[in-house]
Order: sequence, then structure tokens, then C-alpha cells
Amino acid sequence: MDSHEKLHSESSLCHAHSEIATQRSRVNTAGAVRGDGGRIGPMPESEVTGPQVRCVMPFKAAPTEVRLLRRAAGRQLSRWGVPTAADEAELLVTELATNVVKHVGEGSAATLVLERQGERIRLELHDTSPVVPSLKAGHCDEECGRGLHLLAGLTVDWGTVLTATGKAVWCEIPTPQGQRACQRVERALEALESYQLARGSAALRGGRRSTGLAESAVELIADLLHWTASWGHDPDDILDRAQMHYEAETEAA
Repeated sequence: MDSHEKLHSESSLCHAHSEIATQRSRVNTAGAVRGDGGRIGPMPESEVTGPQVRCVMPFKAAPTEVRLLRRAAGRQLSRWGVPTAADEAELLVTELATNVVKHVGEGSAATLVLERQGERIRLELHDTSPVVPSLKAGHCDEECGRGLHLLAGLTVDWGTVLTATGKAVWCEIPTPQGQRACQRVERALEALESYQLARGSAALRGGRRSTGLAESAVELIADLLHWTASWGHDPDDILDRAQMHYEAETEAA
């Protein structure tokens, strides 16, 4: 069986079966966050809620295999009913697989894992090197430097986890159903950052940033409730209506 037939067969196997498990051995770095935005530590766990949730595609690192892998990934997303996510996913697959060819070695064994998780598509590229890539300056040619800028720009989350045989670089992109939710999250983040700036709060990094934003969210909501009361509105009614909007959009998604 040649490379094209092998990848086509793997993709067909993914389409036919609902549960294809991958064995992962993780280092004890849960919750560790790199300052560049990527996370080192366990990948988010997937919950199997229907058929055709996960697809595993082993391949040999080579330029011809990268092209076939990209096409196979696009076909799989079409089978899952999310063809509009294929262009983004194919670009990411190309970048991740090309990095394996360049930095792990041509001919080395690797595996692409695709997972559909509700409003997100997750990609994992497993290879045999324990070297963790790092986000460099945009002009840098060091390992995965510029590629990781692309990864960070196109995805909603990404990171690296060490495995028993090397490492896995993973990333997540939204499905069309998740785009609206992502836009709301982006608007909320902009509002919270502007609110912090207006209050003179210092910008936090890493894990402290999430905690600081959560505290700012509480303060911002409290300020909004003061505003609604000052204009003669019922704060409880405003909260109830906001909760109803949130729940309706969550159920629709």
C-alpha cells in the first residue's frame, strides 16, 4: 500500500468508527502556563458525545506525506459536517507536520489526531522528539518560531505536552457554531482589559492574568448593576435577562 492509499485508508477508518483511543503519558505539569500564551501540560480531555468524534492518522514525516495528510484532514472535517473549518485546519496541519519534517527528521514516525468537541475542533501532532517548541520573535528562524506565531494567531488555544515517546503539539479552532460564542468572548476580554486600564490595574501575566480578569469581571458587573439602579432599572431583572440570553445561546449552540 503506497502513502496515498494508506492515508486514505486511515481517514476511511476514522469515518467508520466512533472511538479510536490514543495512549498518552503526561508529565506532571498540570496548570503550567507559558507567558507566550501556549500551555505546557495536559491537553484538555475530550468527551465522546456521538459517533466520529476522533480520528487518528499515523504518517511518516516527508513533504509528500504532508500534502496527503492535509487533504485527508480536510476530508475528515467534511465528513463531520464542518467543511468550513477545513481551510484553517489544513493550514495548521501543514504547519505542524512540516515542523516535524524540519526539526524531528524526515522519515520519523508521527501521528495526527483530529477531534471534534462541541464548538471546537482539536488537532494534535505527536512526534518522537522531547524538545518543546517556543514562541520566538517574528523574524526568528529557530525551531517552530514563526510557525508558532501562525498557530497562536489562528487558534483559540494551543500548547505542548510531553509523552512517553516524545511530545504532542495541540491546538483548537472553533467550528462555525462556536464562532458567535468566540466573538462574545473576544468582546468581553476587550471590555475587561479596558476596564482594568481605566481603574489603573497592573497587567498580569500567566496564570495570574486569568485570576485578575475574573476579579475585574465581578467589579465590572457590580458597576453595571449600580448604573442600572441609578437609571431606575431593577438590577435583579437585568441579571435574570442576561442569564436567559446566555442560556438560550448556549442551548442553541
